[in-house]
Amino acid sequence: MEWKGELVNEQRTVKVALLGAGSVGSQVARLLLEDGEEFSRRAGAKIELVGIAVRNLDSKRDVELPRELLTTDAENLILQADFVIELMGGISPARELITQALESGADVVTANKALLASHGPELFGIAERVGAQLHYEAAVAGAIPIIRPLRENLAGDRIERILGIVNGTTNYILDRMYSKGDTFEESLRIATELGYAEADPTADIEGYDAQQKAAILASIAFHTEVPLEQVHREGITQVTIEQIDDAKRAGFVVKLLAICERVPGADGAEAISARVYPALVPEAHPLASVHGGNNAVFVEAAAAGPLMFYGAGAGGIQTASAVLGDLVSAARRHVLGGPGLGESMDANLTVLDSGEIRTRYHIALGVTDAPGVLAEVARTFAEHHVSVSTLEQARTEDDHAATIVIVTHLATDGALQRLVESLGELDVVTRIAGVLRVEGGAE
Repeated sequence: MEWKGELVNEQRTVKVALLGAGSVGSQVARLLLEDGEEFSRRAGAKIELVGIAVRNLDSKRDVELPRELLTTDAENLILQADFVIELMGGISPARELITQALESGADVVTANKALLASHGPELFGIAERVGAQLHYEAAVAGAIPIIRPLRENLAGDRIERILGIVNGTTNYILDRMYSKGDTFEESLRIATELGYAEADPTADIEGYDAQQKAAILASIAFHTEVPLEQVHREGITQVTIEQIDDAKRAGFVVKLLAICERVPGADGAEAISARVYPALVPEAHPLASVHGGNNAVFVEAAAAGPLMFYGAGAGGIQTASAVLGDLVSAARRHVLGGPGLGESMDANLTVLDSGEIRTRYHIALGVTDAPGVLAEVARTFAEHHVSVSTLEQARTEDDHAATIVIVTHLATDGALQRLVESLGELDVVTRIAGVLRVEGGAE
């Protein structure tokens, strides 16, 4: 007899409540309705969508959904479910509804990065107390599987560092500036027209979205609660085409990076850092080849070595894939029985302030073209105990001015910031043309 997959336990039905029917929620509902039998075979029990909670029954949606499944009574719907999929977004009422679902004994699948970054430990604590599960693969990097590998596949390893391009909007903008030579403003306009950027792109271009994802990744990778406010954040609004061109000439690409890493603390004890900012990545680094609206997460593990996770970081159907992956995996656990996977946050490592992190700077200075300029600049570097790795000088159209581009050796971020401030005060420096950090390469 030919085996055709797992047999469905006809005695067991897993009831699913869906909260939200936006771009992701409507695709999840569609796939559950169209491919429910296939998902049921994979889970080993019938998966039944019992209802979809929405704010407005008559809103226009990407997918036409059965009217009889729609309800505005989310609280009552939750009481009918074994699983609750929360795709409403935002903090409230999502937080209250997830809490209700967990305390009722239902497992929860969510893509709500903002909620997890702000209230993750609270929700994980409730889940552990009542024996429920909270799954969130879709909260970071859309369809890319990264949460489950960090929680499960690499649980027996030691994560040293994560470098992530986790926001497709900013990657599209920076990639267009690099490849087409467009300004930031022009690239943002095109990104908005093509649907890569929201009408209000603030969360993306100012780094808030990536900051939330960095907090989640760091908490999982280092088994330590990382509060959102301890993740340093800078956006890409100050990145200029001049900086992009300088980077290209020097063999770098500018990317908005989420960086999570183990670092030595002030007392020598192990600590961690989580931060988001635009940085220079060497052209030879795998992250440099991530184009358009794609995401990628580069993981450095002690035993497994470097690992790269790449793919679509957003989109309704792509994110729905990650949501349903969580659902099928969790439903299979229900069928087989046994405890689920809890969160491990017992390492309690110190999260360092960004000023204590050691990094490198790429500094472009406008200077007067006169004798003694380089000596004065070099003296300022020495006063701040920062050494120069490379220096390049380029004459401008003005015969009395020049531009010098300096890449530093490793120093604390605080010392480098103070250096830049002092350089800006020199009479021989006419302007600070640009400052970017350098990540992803050897010292």
